[in-house]
Amino acid sequence: MIDQSTICAIATSPGVGAIATIRLSGENAIQIADKVFQSPAKNKKLADQKANTLHVGTLREEAEIIDEVVAALFRTPHSFTGEDVVELTCHGSVYIQQRILELLLKNGARMARPGEFTQRAFLNGKMDLSQAEAVADLIASSNASNHKMALKQMRGGFSSEIKKLRDQLLHFIAMVELELDFSEEDVEFADRKQLVDLTEKIEQLLHQLASSFKLGNVLKNGVPVAIVGETNVGKSTLLNAILNEEKAIVSDIHGTTRDVIEDVVNIDGTAFRFFDTAGIRETVDQIENMGIERSYSKLEQAEIVLLVTDLSNPIDLIRQRVELIRERIQDQKLIIIGNKADIGGNAKIKEMLDAFSLGENEDLVFISAKMQQNLEALIELLKENAELQQPEGTDVIVSNIRHFEALTNAHLAVARVIDGLRNGISGDFLAQDIRECLHFLGEITGEISNDEVLGHIFKNFCIGK
Repeated sequence: MIDQSTICAIATSPGVGAIATIRLSGENAIQIADKVFQSPAKNKKLADQKANTLHVGTLREEAEIIDEVVAALFRTPHSFTGEDVVELTCHGSVYIQQRILELLLKNGARMARPGEFTQRAFLNGKMDLSQAEAVADLIASSNASNHKMALKQMRGGFSSEIKKLRDQLLHFIAMVELELDFSEEDVEFADRKQLVDLTEKIEQLLHQLASSFKLGNVLKNGVPVAIVGETNVGKSTLLNAILNEEKAIVSDIHGTTRDVIEDVVNIDGTAFRFFDTAGIRETVDQIENMGIERSYSKLEQAEIVLLVTDLSNPIDLIRQRVELIRERIQDQKLIIIGNKADIGGNAKIKEMLDAFSLGENEDLVFISAKMQQNLEALIELLKENAELQQPEGTDVIVSNIRHFEALTNAHLAVARVIDGLRNGISGDFLAQDIRECLHFLGEITGEISNDEVLGHIFKNFCIGK
């Protein structure tokens, strides 16, 4: 059952601003607004006005004027929630905002829960569940790539792909289940060759969508970059230089960084998530050893590994550290950084160039993190290697772990259908696997959902959205 009560909340960011918006939605939204809204025109009521119109007036508590406002009027079903909606734009004083909320609550509204406006939009058929989740992603987007991905999903790009798959499967399961009704007559309504062709295409598309999650997760959360190396080679200085702030403690004392320091920076529209890790060295300090183990674990999560070396160290020691990191990574991009180039000098740079034969997925750059010399060359390498390739066959990128899990399960179900068709399995078993695939696809769009799942999704929204 959809809650029919009228809800209200501040829809703009907390704090003082030039203006703020209070949103009302529900079957009594317009009537409640009329109780407190007074137009300069005599006897003018919002209930008598056309939808999608703006009205200037005052909000009053009896004879007291609280503020001059603009009331935006939307009528069911042509509103964000699919219900009657009134949005009151007032001055941004926190006091005024709270007084208006109190006034609306006093006249019959209740406070909205986190995400309740968007949840009502979903329940009223204004958007499916994946689009509703994209609303939260769009609000949280902090870079161009994330914004573009969330906007495409909110406008139904991902949903349309899932709908096509479900429609095709629904047609064939209807045919297969019709055969079951005539099992004694040994008839075949579903062309097995067409079903094989269809399921193979669906299996390929599901694989492509699931494979795009790695890229989607990177775009959503930032390209993970691990900064590793020995103690006192300048890892924390490098992080501070990239972030342009004193995020990490810089000291001549070995082992200063004992845990992973994490931060995100936006570089030309792409988010990079940097991990400054504990220095790698032999130590008897138990706490420091725990930090070193975390450093190694971050290597597995990183797309790009920045191995910082100290050009003032012996070349054999530098070579040992490079080989150690090479053994620890697989497909990640490795950028070897010769730091303290201002101290090491050209002779050490030449020695290091002669000492290393770079692999296909490796680069070498010389900088001075302390003096901020040649950092632009490192930034360019980061930008070049952040251009991750989108899986072929679809322009949809999956960024939600719930969607990824459902796609993976749907892919397994379709794979069983294909195996069953090749092995001549009976129609009832085929129908079971097709129904399972339909179930997981329906979970993505919300055609199949439960209160627990909905509660988990919408509780992460901000109040007012």
